Amino acid sequence: MLYFPRWKTYLIIAVCVLGTILSLPNFLSRETLAALPGWYAGTRVNLGLDLRGGSHLLLEVDMNAVIHDRVEGLVDSARTQLRTANIGYTAINAGDRGITVQLRDPAQADDAVKALRPLSNNIGGGALGGGQPDLDIRTNGGTITAGLSEVALRDRATQAIEQSIEIVRRRIDETGVNEPIIARQGNDRILVQLPGVEDPDRIKRLLGTTAKMTFRLVDMNADPTTGRAPPGSEVLPSTEGGRNQPSYVVRKKVEVDGANLKNATAGTNPQTGEWVVNFEFDNVGARRFADVTRANVGRPFAIVLDNKVISAPVIREPITGGRGQISGSFTAAGANDLAVLLRAGALPAPLKVIEERTVGPDLGADSIRAGLMAVSVGFVLVCAYMLAAYGLFGAFACFALLINIVLTLAALSMLHATLTLPGIAGILLSLGLSVDANILINERIREETKKGRGVFGAMEAGFSRAYSTIVDSNLTTVIKMALLFVFGTGAIKGFAVTITFGILISMFTATVLVRLMMVSWLRQSRPAALPV
Repeated sequence: MLYFPRWKTYLIIAVCVLGTILSLPNFLSRETLAALPGWYAGTRVNLGLDLRGGSHLLLEVDMNAVIHDRVEGLVDSARTQLRTANIGYTAINAGDRGITVQLRDPAQADDAVKALRPLSNNIGGGALGGGQPDLDIRTNGGTITAGLSEVALRDRATQAIEQSIEIVRRRIDETGVNEPIIARQGNDRILVQLPGVEDPDRIKRLLGTTAKMTFRLVDMNADPTTGRAPPGSEVLPSTEGGRNQPSYVVRKKVEVDGANLKNATAGTNPQTGEWVVNFEFDNVGARRFADVTRANVGRPFAIVLDNKVISAPVIREPITGGRGQISGSFTAAGANDLAVLLRAGALPAPLKVIEERTVGPDLGADSIRAGLMAVSVGFVLVCAYMLAAYGLFGAFACFALLINIVLTLAALSMLHATLTLPGIAGILLSLGLSVDANILINERIREETKKGRGVFGAMEAGFSRAYSTIVDSNLTTVIKMALLFVFGTGAIKGFAVTITFGILISMFTATVLVRLMMVSWLRQSRPAALPV
């Protein structure tokens, strides 16, 4: 226990020096960091929302829109199924949770039910099949109702929130925000925290846009000025040239879905210099796009985003390469934002901002100062106690505590972890937990000295007997922090990470670094008694 080979001594010193170097960028100014290599200047701890400032948003998924889309899809599908089965009907009406079909001949009710059953999706069947249908189909004479069951509503809500979280994460990642917090809250809400965001309105626009893009043919036989459209078409407003008025009658049939887009990038038209969005389809979309443009040369082809026509170019020739261009008087920011939305994909339902809070950088700076003051005061008080209780050995423990903080910052910097106020509290708490190991060792050494052991024997026994207790106590704490990290969210995870790093590093500083300092002092001074 008291023997240190030269290579081990050098390794311990190298770890301490390397940790100090890696933690330095956290204390340097921006001007100084700009002069350093990028790989080194980037090894810094990311500050959380409460320290750096930023935006806090609570979003709500519009579940009514999710159900409405499913019901509207049922209307079209039911019409197709009944026509295929040669079953006559007088009306198909959409309700809040399902559809109602009025049959011409009530005697065909059983056949109509059989025709409508394939429209139902199984819930909870998994890869092996089974499960239960999401539609509850009932007959009442010549009237058939097909409504979504309660299980189906819950399943659609779960799918919508999970899909929305994934798409929100993609959109925010495209903006370059560091360490955002995106988590589900409740049944239909999403918590979004964006540290350091200087333009929260842009983020709100990105998250509040459904970005459901479709490509549809313009109905050239209808007059958009009447405000009415023939069956199978609808009047949609246009955003071309900054206008926002009914200007196009568009077929309801979707010729190509935006879900088939593979990539979208902002660029400029080399001929006009205006900003455009270049898009590329996957194999399925490219094939469908080629078929539609080949069959409709000379007709306007509307590009519809969230029920607004953003462009309606005339098809001059078949487009077979799977690539196209969207123009529409875009600014640079508008073209880039649209490209971000298309790359991330469409939301399954609109998101509403129901809570918004902004943390200013001044408040974050106050929090940093308060946190640093708390850590400094805690460090001074701990060191004062250790010096008063154990003298020189207490000074060794204080130096080990300082190295512990430095190595913890270095570890967090290497992982680009996010530091929040609870994280600073975790560092403060880890100081007390780290010094516990030194107290156990010093008390063991003191007990062995009182029993009459010699200098080397007392120190050897103190370290060897305290080691198992230190490992057991730290292991149980690490297990608790692991549970907090797994089941916690946001700041709770940050607290667990800092505590865990502090404890694991204390195993090195308290039992290895302090032992090296004690042994080095013992060999040089050869004292007759230990200063404990």
